[in-house]
Parts: sequence; structure tokens; C-alpha cells
Amino acid sequence: MVIVEAFLRWVETAKSGDRARAASALGRAYLQSEMQPEERKAAEMAMTFLLDDPSPKVRLSLAEAIAWSGEAPRSLILALAEDQPEIACHAVTCSPLLTDADLVDLAGRGSDVTRMLIAARSTVSRAVCAALAEVGGEEDVLCLLENDGAAIAPHSLKRIAERLGDCCDIRNLLLDRDNLPADARQLLTQHVSDALVALPLAQAAIGINRLQRISREATQSAVVSIAGEIQPREIDDLVEHLRVHGHLTPSFLMHALCSGKVDFFAGAVVNLTGCSEKRVRSILATGRMHAVRALYETAGLTREISTIFVEATLLWRDASRKASGTMLSTICGRLLERFRHHGAHDAVKELLDMVEKLHIAEQRQSARAYASQAALVAA
Repeated sequence: MVIVEAFLRWVETAKSGDRARAASALGRAYLQSEMQPEERKAAEMAMTFLLDDPSPKVRLSLAEAIAWSGEAPRSLILALAEDQPEIACHAVTCSPLLTDADLVDLAGRGSDVTRMLIAARSTVSRAVCAALAEVGGEEDVLCLLENDGAAIAPHSLKRIAERLGDCCDIRNLLLDRDNLPADARQLLTQHVSDALVALPLAQAAIGINRLQRISREATQSAVVSIAGEIQPREIDDLVEHLRVHGHLTPSFLMHALCSGKVDFFAGAVVNLTGCSEKRVRSILATGRMHAVRALYETAGLTREISTIFVEATLLWRDASRKASGTMLSTICGRLLERFRHHGAHDAVKELLDMVEKLHIAEQRQSARAYASQAALVAA
């Protein structure tokens, strides 16, 4: 105790370099030397006193000496974690004494630098990742996504997509992740579409109206593609996300049906009608024409449009039984033959325009495949 008291008197007049060396020695002695309980308590008090040293070098030396250890005084680590960045980095990035609650609190009230340090820890729990996903900026979230030791839950990935999906680097890192939820992928698709529409060069070259239409159609095609690849457990969440954001339009639903994304299409009908999944699937697979039409009208489709959906459903049943050619080309072509001169209702015309575009795109794809195969045979 006498030695510590002498140390404290010496600190008052010593130069900053000498104080820094003494702080390092004191910290290492506390962790590595055998001390009596009274000596350990006195050393801890001395280190606590050094937290108020006006020289950052002193506090930095103390942090370097003790931050890595699970035997360091927790109160010191908490104080060092809120010091200036070059000092805090040692405590925040490597101290095993900081709990999830500590890190969440630091993320909430700390600076961007503090959040970056938390994101760079060798392991970051789900709870801490969730906090960073909620309040982090682009740089600290990028650091988190690049950290292999970060346990980022799917709901946190979605939150990042919602908040920062307009950042290209974040978007690319999210899309590379296997556990990215389908509704988050749709959000990122929308961000890409919005970025394209906002480009002045694209607006000047294509025109804003045409650009918006192209963007809308490309986004719809991308989401239909996503819907065909997701796990069954993800369908309900994606459908609800699309409904809330107004994307479950007749055009989109027809695209999904014509493309044979039957599980997703059935999930959408369940969501829109409130009927049980078993009943919806039964009607779609085997129901009579009037039952199918009643189901679609319960989902909110008008009589003019529901008639086209009924025909598409019957064509889908037929195509799935025969399994000949591509389902998309078969259904689209026959729908166009059946309804090409079907009145002038705007909603019907818009729906058939979309079907025709799908049909043309499929024909072009088939032509490319044929030409490629012919070239291989000729070679």
C-alpha cells in the first residue's frame, strides 16, 4: 500500500512518457504478478486514478497492457471503451469482459468509429449485429458484413437492406449471402431499379416514362425469378412483403402463374383471400371453372380479369400434365389466341400486353438456344 501511495505522489510530477511506462508496468504487474489482496486492490485504485491522466499516452499504455485480459478490472475496461478512439479501440475490439449488453449500449450511444470497432471484433453475436443493423452507418455495416465472425440473423440482413440497400457495396455483400431472406432480395432489386431510373444519362437516352416502364418490368421479372427459387418457409413472408408494398398486382400474379411458380402463386392467393392453403391448392389443382373464378374474385380480381386467370389456370393444369415445351410459352401463346380480341377494358389490355411481352421474350430465348445448339452441331 505504501508503494502505491508513493507511486501516486510520483505521478503528480513525472513526465508524460515516464507516466505512460509506469502505467504499462502497473497493468502488466496486476495481470501477471502474484499480489496479496490488499496489493491488488491498491493497484486497481492506482490504475483507476490513471484514467484521469491528462495525457492520452498514459491511458493508451494502460489500455494496451490490460484490454486483452479477462482478468482486468471490468470498471477500467468500460471506462477505456469510451475514451478517445485510439485508446478505446483496444478495449472495444478485443476485451472479453464486454458483454452483449455493453456492446449494444456502446453501439447505440457511441460514434461511427465506436460502431466500426464493435463490428470488427473477432466474434459479434446476433444481438450486437441486430443493434448495428439498426443504427449503423454505411462504413460500420460494411465492416460487419465483411466480418466472418459476425453472426448476422436473416431479420438483421433485411433491416440492413431496408436502411442501406441503396449503397452499391452493401447491396453486393448482401446478395452474396445464402441466408438473405427473399423479401430482402426483393428490396435490393427495387433499390437497383430506383438507382437506374434516377440516372440522368439513362433518363436523357431513354426518356423517363419509358425508363420507368422498363424498370418496373425488369423488377417484376426479377421478383418472379426469386419467387421460384425460395424455400417454402419463405413464401409467406415474401408474399406479405409484396402485398404491403403494393406489388401483388394482377400483372405480377399472372406473370408468376404463367411462369409456373405455382407454390408462390398459391401463397399469394391464400394471402389475398384468407382461405386455407389446403382449400386454395385444391381449387387451383382440380376445381371447376366457376370455383376457380370465385376464388380469384374473392382475391379482389374483377370479372373481366378473373376470366383470363381462370383460363391461365386451366392451361397451366394442361401444360403441367403434358410437360411438353416450355410452360411459359405454351400458356402465354394460348392466352393470346383466346383473348387477343377480348374487348377494350384497360385492365384487360394491360394484362394481355404483359402476357405478350412474356411470350415474345420466351420466343427470343428459344431462338437463342436453338441457334446455339445448331452452332455446336455444325462445329
